Amino acid sequence: MTTTPWQVYKMALTEDALVYHFHDSELIPISLLLKLRGKLLIYDVHEDLPRQILSKDWIPLRLRKTVAKLAELVEILSTRWFDGIVAATPTIAKRFSAAKTVTVQNFPIFCQSLSEESLPYFQRAPIIAYAGGLTIMQGIEQIIAAISILSETLAPRLVLAGTFDPPELEFKMRCQPGWKRVRFLGQQQREAVMRLLFSAKVGIVVDHPIVNYLDSYSTKLFEYMAAGLPVVASNFPLWRKIIAEVDCGVLVDPLNPPAVADAIHWLLTHPKEAEAMGKRGQQAVHARYNWNNEATKLLRFYDRVTQ
Repeated sequence: MTTTPWQVYKMALTEDALVYHFHDSELIPISLLLKLRGKLLIYDVHEDLPRQILSKDWIPLRLRKTVAKLAELVEILSTRWFDGIVAATPTIAKRFSAAKTVTVQNFPIFCQSLSEESLPYFQRAPIIAYAGGLTIMQGIEQIIAAISILSETLAPRLVLAGTFDPPELEFKMRCQPGWKRVRFLGQQQREAVMRLLFSAKVGIVVDHPIVNYLDSYSTKLFEYMAAGLPVVASNFPLWRKIIAEVDCGVLVDPLNPPAVADAIHWLLTHPKEAEAMGKRGQQAVHARYNWNNEATKLLRFYDRVTQ
């Protein structure tokens, strides 16, 4: 947080670009130095920083509100100097000036070639797929606990693609009863992840209801939908609006492993309905929740900023 920004600044000067697009709040100070050199600045706000700080374990609890308020003040004051702001969600966009803000959501790039290679849904093994960060707040404890509850007659297998954070969490999870039903792949390239999804029957994303997740979209949710997977997902208002509207999965209390297990059980024992959910989710990604649409907005925004 102290040395890397200066290294970035030196590299930025070497590039001598017209526009600098950055999305780490730690880079705000050096971005303002670039502004003094006449550069155009775009601040990409992929998370609600002040609300995110409230859940940072490394900041003493008694200081979090104060740090969050200071961070918000610095962020808002700094945006006066920015030429454009890219917000990852409509909720984040509301925090900034509408005149210089665009909402560009992190929807997936649909891989048609891999889709054509996918197994027919009825031929797939009862695999529950999870791709992404393996952390406490992203529900890995509840996921593994839920897998342990499921009946062995279903032959359920949980396949994990990602990295444990902190690394010690992996040892803790390996000691859980449900681990015997886990296949851990570690970090994977995007194509390998998509092949996993195109061979699974259920995608799971049960982030905890902390402030930073409640008003954010989960990239993995849309990747599951793109792969035609019915989803088991946290019952957040923002996610509920999408999943209920499309009817592409089952919403659950993410802190309740039996509820998560019941949702998985229902999808595995109702394959026709599960397949239909997956197809509806995939159609929604084709029509709306895809990167092509968002990229067009971003390119138009660049045109506006640089005119």
